[in-house]
Amino acid sequence: MKSFADVERDYIREKLLPDFEFESYDEPSRVNALGRPVSTGTVALVVTAGAYLAGEQERFRRSKEGDPSFRELPHDVDLARIGLSHGGYDTRRALDDVDVVFPLRALRTLERSGRIGAAAPRHYSFMGYAIETDVLRDNGREVARRLRSDAVDLALLVPA
Repeated sequence: MKSFADVERDYIREKLLPDFEFESYDEPSRVNALGRPVSTGTVALVVTAGAYLAGEQERFRRSKEGDPSFRELPHDVDLARIGLSHGGYDTRRALDDVDVVFPLRALRTLERSGRIGAAAPRHYSFMGYAIETDVLRDNGREVARRLRSDAVDLALLVPA
């Protein structure tokens, strides 16, 4: 019996890229201990929701290859301005409560209550679907660089 990963790989090879192979790693990523209590740290969101600023930023491309780009979203954004562009889930339903895929309201509540020290001034969204991972890896490094420049202590990775 084939594993779920094998079934997915075979589907992608048949429909999209004949030589597709999932990225695999021999060992898990190293654990990075948080250097301070969360209650004094700066926290950012990195989501795969396909979130973007409607009317200001380009939607994510919905193609068979996916879209490895990212969008930067300011912390003080009005949630009514958030659009969602993703082929992997029903974005119309998620827009009814965008916190299910981009939990900015929840992060703001944690900040107001003192459970976290501060929310980062900007957060990031990927579409979460990209067959070719080289550009995605490069864009991930760029987001990491920006998070460091904002002195972020903890990035919450939120899958959609």
